[in-house]
Amino acid sequence: MRNRIDKRGVLDEEVFSHRTTKDGKVFISYHGKQVMVLNGKKAEDFAAKIAGKDGKDAQLIMAKITGNFKRGNER
Repeated sequence: MRNRIDKRGVLDEEVFSHRTTKDGKVFISYHGKQVMVLNGKKAEDFAAKIAGKDGKDAQLIMAKITGNFKRGNER
């Protein structure tokens, strides 16, 4: 049974990725294209949320942070 939040199963493909730089910035990408940069408190909060998460849990966190996931225009 799919999660109600991801009805189409988009997050099963692990479309989001992230990387953290030495100075603490976090770059979030969607299908390899950078869509958001977090720094300061937001980057710290993201790191705390995603620590120990993988797969669909991590995908869902990144989808919520970017804010564009529920618009229906993702490919």
